Amino acid sequence: MTARSLKDKEQRKAWAFVVPALVWTLAFFVTPFLFMVAMSLWTQQGGMIVQSWTLANYLAFFEKSALFKGLVNSLEITAIVTVLSVLLAYPLAWIIAERVPRRFQRLALTLAVLPFWTSYVVRSYSWLLVLSKTGVINQTLMQIGLIGQPLELASNRTATVIGFVHFFVMLLTLTIYANLVQLSPNYRRAAADLGANGLQTFWHVILPLTLPGIMTGAFLTFVLCIGDYVTPQILGGNNELVLPQIIMLQLGRRADFPMAAALSIILMLVITAAYIACARWLKIERA
Repeated sequence: MTARSLKDKEQRKAWAFVVPALVWTLAFFVTPFLFMVAMSLWTQQGGMIVQSWTLANYLAFFEKSALFKGLVNSLEITAIVTVLSVLLAYPLAWIIAERVPRRFQRLALTLAVLPFWTSYVVRSYSWLLVLSKTGVINQTLMQIGLIGQPLELASNRTATVIGFVHFFVMLLTLTIYANLVQLSPNYRRAAADLGANGLQTFWHVILPLTLPGIMTGAFLTFVLCIGDYVTPQILGGNNELVLPQIIMLQLGRRADFPMAAALSIILMLVITAAYIACARWLKIERA
């Protein structure tokens, strides 16, 4: 068998593995996505979908303040959640990686991600019970005399942020810990030999080297948070709608599928822009 025939045989084997994945991607991702893009360019009139190409849905997004405000609310909540999650997760990951003995680190990580084993909906409703007017926090504060009336902790942005942060701190802890444990002790020794103190070593050496883990977790937090419907619906109520809630309203109450498709495309564009920003900042190189 010649070298060319061997090469052709290897190529056929490679395509035999690749083609099923391509067909799957085309059938269940590309085709539905293209259909959604097409539908976003149609309109809903009198309960019927008019298949005429127009940008009316996208123009309505910017013209109707309620729709645009939903995106603004989503971005604000996502930014707050991402920053708080990073600030809380980094010390936790540092403690597990640097202060917990190696033989107990796996147990510490298991305890840190234990809430992952609980249903997402159950966690949200649990926080609703904790933050409600008759919940643990209000009842405790009233019993010790710090407040006379229950605080409005549920059905608002604060409750939504608390529910999100509780979930994403665990995710960020894992990504940051994975970077911390891979750092060689030689980096710290070299910094100490050059006269750097602990804070300088962290700021100029440790933090830059763990930025990939931080940004990976932050990007995942951004994607999952901005596209989440359950937590804002349960903990935030309908007082301050985010974009996923508005999309569901377009589908459930108005049956306006073209507008829902347009809003979904806008949400995907925002996520794509966030990915490009993170990739460029981290200077991700592709082979």
